[in-house]
Amino acid sequence: MNKLSTEEKVRVVACLVEGNSLRSTVRMTGIHRTTIQNLLVDLGNACAEYQDSAMRNLKCKRVECDEIWSFCGSKEKNTKPEMKAAGWGDVWTWVAIDPVTKLVPCWHVGNRTPSDAYWFIHDLKDRLASRTQLTTDGLKFYVQAVEDAFGSEIDYAQLIKLYGIPGRTGQDHPTEVRYSPPECIGERKIRVQGNPDKKYVSTSIVERQNLTMRTGMRRFTRLTNGFSKKVANHRAAIALHYFYYNFARIHQTLRVTPAMEVGISDHVWSLEEMVKLLK
Repeated sequence: MNKLSTEEKVRVVACLVEGNSLRSTVRMTGIHRTTIQNLLVDLGNACAEYQDSAMRNLKCKRVECDEIWSFCGSKEKNTKPEMKAAGWGDVWTWVAIDPVTKLVPCWHVGNRTPSDAYWFIHDLKDRLASRTQLTTDGLKFYVQAVEDAFGSEIDYAQLIKLYGIPGRTGQDHPTEVRYSPPECIGERKIRVQGNPDKKYVSTSIVERQNLTMRTGMRRFTRLTNGFSKKVANHRAAIALHYFYYNFARIHQTLRVTPAMEVGISDHVWSLEEMVKLLK
C-alpha cells in the first residue's frame, strides 16, 4: 500500500465508497486485491478513529436506532464451530441516526445480544450533549440498555410493527414467499421512558439508512459473493462508508453533508482529504 500514489489511493477509495467489491475495484484500477484490502483496513481504521473523536457533544434532538443483518464467511446455519470462533457467521450492525440532520453519530458491529445493545446505547449516550427523544424497534434488549445508560434523562419510545403473512397479495392464495418481505399491516407506539412526542415516534429514517448501507457497500448486498470474509475488513468497510456518508457526500435534502448540518465540519471533505487521514 505504501507504494501507491495519492492519486491511486483516491481512485481505489472512489470505487469502494460507491459500493464496488474488492474484485471489481481490481478490474477498474488495475491494483492488486491485497493492496486494496490493506488500504481499506488502514483507511477504515483511521476513519473510525477520527469519527470517534469528532462525534462528541452532539445536539441531536431526536435519534432513531435499528440493527441490520449481514454475515461474514458464511451464514450462521452453515458455519462450523471452528470458523465461528474465527468470527464467521451472522454479523449485526447497530446504527443510530439523527432524522433531522441525517448524521450517523455511532454504530456497532457485533451480534444481536444484550451486551451488544448495552455497548451500543452507552456509546450513543456518551456522544449526546443534551436530552433527546429516542425511538427503536421492539427488540427487548434496548429497554434495559437505555435505562442503564440514560436513566430518566431521555424520552424513549418503541415502534412495534405488526406483520401479516409474507407474500400474500390480498387474494386467497399466497404468491412466491421465499424472497418476499412480510406485509406490514399496522404498528404500535409504546412509551417506555419520559414523555416522547408520538408524532416523532418513527424508525423510517434509520430503515432508509439500511438501504443506503446495502447499496453503498457491496458486502451488504444480498444474494452475491461480495460478502465479507474477515470481520476486520467488515468493520473497516463500515467505518469508511460512514465517514464518506457523514463528511464527504452532500445529502440531497440538506444540500450539505450531515456533518456540516450538525456543525462538526465546515466544508465537504474530498477523497484526497480522506486519504490524508492515513499516517
